[in-house]
Amino acid sequence: MNPETQISRSSALEQIAAESQRYMVKVYGWMCLALVVTGFVAVYTASNEAMTQFVFGNRLVFFGLIVLEFAAVGVLVGMISRMSASMATFIFLLYSMLNGLTLSIVFLAFTAESIASTFFVTAGTFGVMTIYGYTTKSDLTKWGNLLFMGLIGLIIASIANWFMRSTMLYWITTYVGVLIFVGLTAYDTQKIKNANIIGNEGTEEDDKEAITGALILYLDFINLFLYLLRIFGKRK
Repeated sequence: MNPETQISRSSALEQIAAESQRYMVKVYGWMCLALVVTGFVAVYTASNEAMTQFVFGNRLVFFGLIVLEFAAVGVLVGMISRMSASMATFIFLLYSMLNGLTLSIVFLAFTAESIASTFFVTAGTFGVMTIYGYTTKSDLTKWGNLLFMGLIGLIIASIANWFMRSTMLYWITTYVGVLIFVGLTAYDTQKIKNANIIGNEGTEEDDKEAITGALILYLDFINLFLYLLRIFGKRK
């Protein structure tokens, strides 16, 4: 390989790396914005008696909000290719607001100090694993199937324990849940990074890809936080 070709190839690789970094910054930016929206809505709802009564005073309202959350995620994931970037952004932020309404129960059940400390533990753990997923040269694809099967088992066990009320199963699902979402954070980060289409920067498709990636990492963060809160949270 002659020096000019080598320089040209090195320059191209640098451009690809720079575009990939800008894309991931966009993904993390949307994820952080959604977390801020969720946190603000949750705190406001928990501190407002009328809002608390509205969300938790009627089971139909509470479960209706949960159904709307699932519907928002389903529409966003299933129909994003047919919608505009602005519509995808709207649905994503709407979902984060709905999630804030239902997650306000966290601020009613746990002390503010334990919520704050758990949040920082979650942020630190998430940060370490997402950096690992972004920088590692290892292929984490093999993790995917194992983590997905573990997630399915976790969901089934959690539903079963809703009826069984087993303390042992509760703690088993808690620690398994932490391990699964720690692993998913690294796996999903690498998957999102590799899914980025180089050359799409600044286009609607690029924006929609970033929203989808932000949604995935947002869900990883929220679920990791909730499982860690079971361990570190102090009830009022």
